Amino acid sequence: MWTSPWARWGGTLGFALGGFFDGILLHQILQWHHLFSLVPGMDDLRLQVLWDGYFHLLMYVVAIVGLAGLWHAQRRGAMHWGRPLAGAMLAGFGAWHAIDALLSHWLLGIHRIRVDSPDPLLWDLAWLVVFGIAPLVLGLRWLRRPGAGGMGARGSVAGLVLLAAGSAALGGWALVPPPGQNLTTVVFHPGAGPREVFAALDAVDGRLVWSDRAMGVVVMAIPARDHLTLYRHGALLVSGAGAPGGCVNWSRP
Repeated sequence: MWTSPWARWGGTLGFALGGFFDGILLHQILQWHHLFSLVPGMDDLRLQVLWDGYFHLLMYVVAIVGLAGLWHAQRRGAMHWGRPLAGAMLAGFGAWHAIDALLSHWLLGIHRIRVDSPDPLLWDLAWLVVFGIAPLVLGLRWLRRPGAGGMGARGSVAGLVLLAAGSAALGGWALVPPPGQNLTTVVFHPGAGPREVFAALDAVDGRLVWSDRAMGVVVMAIPARDHLTLYRHGALLVSGAGAPGGCVNWSRP
């Protein structure tokens, strides 16, 4: 079964999607944990976010490898579209969560599903069953089902296009702040202090709502039109800005 190239590369792509699912939902949207939440000495939020970024970069690499493998398999005429490919991706998705639970949660202990829960094991087990074991079992059943040719190449390509379009639309929608909410989270470059933060606040006529101890991560109340202005005052990341305008600030001395 796994000797087929489409099964291997479909499972690889599903594995990457599992990592993206965890990273986007748990690290960023729900903010239940970061990659190294329970590692001693990793209490700097900027450092936690940085390693989350490295994790997503690794998942991009894995996804590109899986897509390239599927592309080559399709060119050789070895692709099995429809249910078999979906089964391979589901199995890879479930495998990610099973490996993450065993390695990251229990063996290494670098994070748990909900680090602030009084019963983190319950959350770990529930997450493992719903997003690990269930997709893994279903994916393996689809892979082993004989004659499951599915919808064919044209229907599968259409499904992938719709999935990509839906993901892009949801990503764009996520950039839109809630109505009537003017709070913005700003990450400043390492070494920035209160003087630089308050200078940025003055530049946008903003109000400080919260900050970490080092004032490297702050929450401001500012008009949405002034988000991009903060990048000229030492910001590396401004939530709701919609563009990584602070990337060039990493190169500043």
